[in-house]
Amino acid sequence: MTEPVYKTVEEWVTERFVPMYRRTLGGEFRWCAQWWRHAEAISRLTALWHAWEALRLEAGTGMGVWYRDHLDHQLPILLGARGPFYQCSEDEHLESHLAYVEPAPPGWWGPSTESASDDPADEPELDSHV
Repeated sequence: MTEPVYKTVEEWVTERFVPMYRRTLGGEFRWCAQWWRHAEAISRLTALWHAWEALRLEAGTGMGVWYRDHLDHQLPILLGARGPFYQCSEDEHLESHLAYVEPAPPGWWGPSTESASDDPADEPELDSHV
């Protein structure tokens, strides 16, 4: 197994991604210097890094495949005006609003393992959207 060029996603972002894939920031493209505070950005950048490490080893078209199938898809989302950095600027990090989630009522997802009754008539009726 070949050793990766970069040991961490942070190293890859700092030494490869940011210097190589420059865009004029503001408007269409957003970046946050504290990118590591954005879970979605970490996930997308990690996926890009892992794919880069694997495809750099493919002779001939490996990097072309990486651009086409990975970077060209992720970059507009990652840096886009509605992407994970949409509230930030290069100089300021702003926390994104976390959506509120309500737990589904008991039995919503089907028969509960906590149900004391084996009678199907006692099971809650599920909405047609499930």
